[in-house]
Amino acid sequence: MELSAALYDYLDFKPATGSFLTDVLAGLSAQPKALPPKYFYDTRGSELFEAICELPEYYPTRTELAMLNAAAPEMAARIGSRSAIVEYGSGSATKTPTLIHAVQPVAYVAIDISGDQLRSAVTQLAHQFPRVRMFAVCADYTRSVPLPQLDAADVQRRVVYFPGSTIGNFTVPESHAFLVNARQVAGREGAMLVGVDLKKDARILNAAYDDAAGVTAAFNLNLLSRINRELGADFDLDHYEHRAHYDEHAGRIEMHLVSRRDQEVRIDGRTFNFSAGETIHTENSYKYSIEEFQQLARSAGFNAEHYWVDPHALFSIHYLTVAE
Repeated sequence: MELSAALYDYLDFKPATGSFLTDVLAGLSAQPKALPPKYFYDTRGSELFEAICELPEYYPTRTELAMLNAAAPEMAARIGSRSAIVEYGSGSATKTPTLIHAVQPVAYVAIDISGDQLRSAVTQLAHQFPRVRMFAVCADYTRSVPLPQLDAADVQRRVVYFPGSTIGNFTVPESHAFLVNARQVAGREGAMLVGVDLKKDARILNAAYDDAAGVTAAFNLNLLSRINRELGADFDLDHYEHRAHYDEHAGRIEMHLVSRRDQEVRIDGRTFNFSAGETIHTENSYKYSIEEFQQLARSAGFNAEHYWVDPHALFSIHYLTVAE
């Protein structure tokens, strides 16, 4: 463990590069080809995602932030005193100050796989909230992350905080497994605050994931740039294009990278063939009704205690408590 300027504790559990290579080789060997969306978030990918959040077409961030500003006092009352907030995929932690200010937790734990962005965000939060014990944990939050420091912090309730619509990136079985793990992290008397994007008009969804300025396209293509840079691949980005569409039957946005031509790509001594029009499936974003998500949460061992919805029924925030 490394102490960073006495502002927060930094713990590095970031997976080795080998797992990135293993996942990429496995994904490109599959039929159809696919890559895990968690690898979007290198430094450039994180910057592009922050730019996406500012786009007029991308409603989730501003909608959720407005909901949080309005509902934070009620959330704090439900959470109670002497809590610890454990934020998964904290990123730039744009929404976090509102929650910390309302809850006044004993401790805050930020978990993110992008180390540079993590340090920057937690440094700012530590200056803003000097009385809150801060931990920055560089890790893959979809895996088990040890947090023994909280056991000695006299915490009465752990609250797993998962804002945004990131839970939609998992398939429904993966979301169930993720929620089971979050319940275990929260522990007895624990809770979870989770942002969930709602089902809505396909035109709104398609615009949100294929913006006119092409920022989401750059974000998607940056995954290939990262593979080139970190794994020595030779993807030609000019020969791929971004595609996103809402599948109403499956209830999800799908993002793909489409090969513009027949081509070969080499990675780690292996050759992968692409035909014109073949895609790499890079992300799903499932959308839920309130009832669908509550049923999923209950199946994972939570009580669906309360939820908030914005006036236009675009987005929801759910407060879940660990079932006895």
